[in-house]
Formats: sequence, C-alpha cells, structure tokens
Amino acid sequence: MGLEATSESGGPRKSPLAGPLLPINRARLASPLKCDYRATMKAKIVLLPGDGVGPEVTGQARIVLEAVARGAGHEFSFETQLIGGIAIDETGEPLPPDTLVACKAADAIMLGAVGGPKWDDPNAKTRPEKGLLAIRKGLGLFANLRPVRSYPELIDSSPLKLERIQGCNMLILRELTGGLYFGKQYREQTERGLKVIDTLEYMDFEIERIVRLAFELARGRTKKLTSVDKANVLESSRVWRQVATQVKADFADVTLEHQLVDSCAMRLVTAPTSFDVIVTENMFGDILSDEAAVLTGSLGMLPSASLGEGKLGLYEPIHGSAPDIAGKGIANPVGTILSAALLLRHSLGLEAEAASIERAVELALAAGARTKDLGSNNPLSTSGMGEAILAKLN
Repeated sequence: MGLEATSESGGPRKSPLAGPLLPINRARLASPLKCDYRATMKAKIVLLPGDGVGPEVTGQARIVLEAVARGAGHEFSFETQLIGGIAIDETGEPLPPDTLVACKAADAIMLGAVGGPKWDDPNAKTRPEKGLLAIRKGLGLFANLRPVRSYPELIDSSPLKLERIQGCNMLILRELTGGLYFGKQYREQTERGLKVIDTLEYMDFEIERIVRLAFELARGRTKKLTSVDKANVLESSRVWRQVATQVKADFADVTLEHQLVDSCAMRLVTAPTSFDVIVTENMFGDILSDEAAVLTGSLGMLPSASLGEGKLGLYEPIHGSAPDIAGKGIANPVGTILSAALLLRHSLGLEAEAASIERAVELALAAGARTKDLGSNNPLSTSGMGEAILAKLN
C-alpha cells in the first residue's frame, strides 16, 4: 500500500506539460446559477425512476419539489422517461433515444437507480449500467459532486468512533466521462487462454476541467484540495498529477496535496475530518465516494449532482437500486430529497428553496424521523419519511 501524501502551496510553478490547457466556463462551475428566488420560475424536470427502489424515492423527491414550487410560486412540470433495466425490458436499450432527447430539452433531471439481479447476466448484450454511462456522455456531464457530512443525530449510526466522524464535512468530485469506464474493452482468445483488455484513457483537458472546478469549489470552502491518483504506478495518474500541479498556479490561495488512492482509502477511515475537497478520476471516485458515504451511517442519506458546462444537471442519490427491499416501502428517500435540493441550487439557481429542503431534513432528523436503515426501533416508511420532511419544510 502506498502511503505518499505530498503538499503543495504557495506561488505558481512552471507547467510540466507542453502547450496551454483548454479553457472552460469557470463561472458556471464555480457557483450555482444566479437567479432571484422571489421571481416565478417555470422549469421542466425529467424524472428517470429506473429500477428497484428508484420509483419509490424519486416519487418522494417529486412531492417535495412540488411543495417547494407551490410555496414559492414556481411552476415545475414533470416528465417521466425510461432508463436502465426497465428500459431494456420495454425497448431493448438501457437509454432509449426518446429519453436522451427529453433530457436534452429539460432544465434538470432527477434519477432514481438502475440495475438488479434480473439483468445481471454477464453474457447479456447490454446492461442497465450502460444507460448511466451513455446519459453522462450524451449530456456532457463530466463532474460528479458528492457532499459527505455527518449529522449529529446520526453519529451513532456511523461505523466509526464519535471522535473520528464528528464534524465530517467533505466534498468529493469524481470525473465522469473518461477513464476505464469509457476506454476500449475487448476479449481476445490466445494460445495461452482468454485475454481481457480494459483501457484507461484521459485527455489532459478532461483532467484540467474537473481539477479546475475542484479548485474553485475549494476556494469557496476551507481552501484545501486533495487530488487523488496512483502516480507511483499509472501513467495516466502521473499526467493527472502534472495537470493538477499546473492548475495550482492559478490558485495561490488554495493548498493542494497529492494523495495515492490506496492511502486515501485508509485515511478516509482513520481521519475523515482531515479532508475538505477531494478530486479524482472516474473509477477511484466511484469507489472512494461509496466508502465515504458509509461513514455517515447509511448510503441512503447522501445526494449527488452530475454537472457539465451548462445549467443542465442530473441529480441522484448515491445508493443503488436495492432490489432486496424494492416494493416494500422502506427505502430511505433522504438522499434523493437532498439531491432535489442540489437540483434547485445548481440547475435552477434557487438557493433559498434548496436551503429550505436541507433545513427540513435536519429538523426531521432532529425530531427523531428515521427509516429502517438508520437503526430505528420504530422506523418510518419511505412515504412516512417524506411526510416528516414535508412537515418541516418552510
């Protein structure tokens, strides 16, 4: 296991890469869309309930969004489309063309979850997860933001000791449209046996735009950024580190540290409060963000936002389809409801409304509202938890 963690702060450094990096829309990515929340807004939101518990949790998020719209005088229209396993069953494709067209015409997208045992055949021509990859690529959503925070009321649900998790408040940025998940994949039968190839590919501008966004967000927080790679082994990680170092020259007020992915995984458990903003490539971010989510007590609590250059974003809880509890009405909808808050903030520019949802969640938890995954002796149903949050919505 690598234990390297070097720190860089202070003045600019000469770029180790030849040529300029491509510019991106910094203003759009550094802060949510600016908008007067007191003005009436009309917005079209596409719902992608997907599979498993997806329809149950997105249903609660829609109810909350409708309540917010009524209270603030906005007009939100909703359109439901197919993605994932149910889309394969009905159309033969995990992302039907009609779904992508509708999403491109929307102001924001709310996703539930995809996948399940029904579609787990490794020899299948396509899989539900391909729909996720395709929609991210099709909409140009290259940055996944996953806020991870500990709620005082849920400290006992964390697998970590109180002194380690208390005060945890980090933001993980995962690059979404490059790396192993989008590289060439194939199998080749050789004389020695079956050869399997997965290709990890990145262009320098793909790295630069996610790293620059991470610096912008870190500048608005505690001015500390951790860039995670595997530079002691992978060439792609060495370029990642070079690009991060080059971008650092534009952010003299932000401290940058480089962390190897294996030691980062260990540090998330031993010292999670030592992180503020973490940025990393696609697969590392997929794994590390799920690990970090468990620290707070439940995967069901955490939201995410997938963003690109424009205002359009895709918002979803980080949990999966949970087929073992699908249809039982016991799934935790909080991660999806908090994702709705991110939707209001980043795609619609409604900061006050977004904050009201987040505050309602805090108040509901403080009042004792819990679903089964949070260890309650008297757990609420999915709809019951949604109602508890609605009751606190101001």
